Amino acid sequence: MKAAVIPERGVAPVLTEFREPEPRDGALLIDMDTAGLGGWDVLGAYRLGIEFPCVIRGEGVGRLKNGQRVYFGERSVQPFGAWAERTLVPAEEVWAVPDDVDDKTAISMGIAATGALVPLEKAAIQKGENVLILGATGTLGQIALQLARHMGAGRIVAAARSEESIQRLVSRGLADAGIKLGGADDVAALKDASNGGFDVVLDLVCGQPLLSALKATRWGARIMTIGTGAGRQISLDIADLLFRTLSCIGTGQRPSADRRAIWERLLQIDRENKIAIDYLDFSFDQAAQAWAAQVAGPHAKVTARMR
Repeated sequence: MKAAVIPERGVAPVLTEFREPEPRDGALLIDMDTAGLGGWDVLGAYRLGIEFPCVIRGEGVGRLKNGQRVYFGERSVQPFGAWAERTLVPAEEVWAVPDDVDDKTAISMGIAATGALVPLEKAAIQKGENVLILGATGTLGQIALQLARHMGAGRIVAAARSEESIQRLVSRGLADAGIKLGGADDVAALKDASNGGFDVVLDLVCGQPLLSALKATRWGARIMTIGTGAGRQISLDIADLLFRTLSCIGTGQRPSADRRAIWERLLQIDRENKIAIDYLDFSFDQAAQAWAAQVAGPHAKVTARMR
């Protein structure tokens, strides 16, 4: 079969022939329709111990032998993955897609939306509170802005390094204000936009942006950090955390049934709120270009039609 294959660790994928997945107990064969790609795929952290060559894992929507449309996340049976004509996935990771949900929505409400919902619910946003999303221009950030509104946030501020992307979020009404990070005085800019101090910060980048954001929070603030795009190590003045809570949240290591329940809840939230997401669409033959786009940081969800 045709597949987007990573030849060895650290090497970009190539479109080539790859062996067919064979049926086995406890796993289901899926004919692929649409595949998704995310930052976790190109970072490759989940690939520790995986055999090479392997198919890009990704996440996707496809069909079982009986024609049922299904979604699965980044848990294909090694060395298979979503970026192929067919894949093999543990049965508990294969979830039926409702007829009123399109492929791209099913994918976006999976890993990315779960990464936004879990920490925001842990932060327990109260009605009218001020919320800051650091690294807001990616798929997870775009979803987080809208979930924060759904949860009752008052003023919502988006911060990131791309001024064009930030202003687009504001113009679409996804954020009340936008801050371009990396300016002359990020702390002052964040404080000016905070409406007296942020109550909740969802940090998708860590590094200096997190340190700057802490200084723009007020007592009782809850800071949820889930990403490291701006650096994994910080030199923190503990005084900046006085009467505040900083939590490092993992969103993926939950039982399949729990993750499925979150996904189904997110599908319902999307029905009620019509969550807007930017997409960057490719064809299967453009797998290498899709990979390069994700590496570059597309400010959109990368997807591909597989046939």
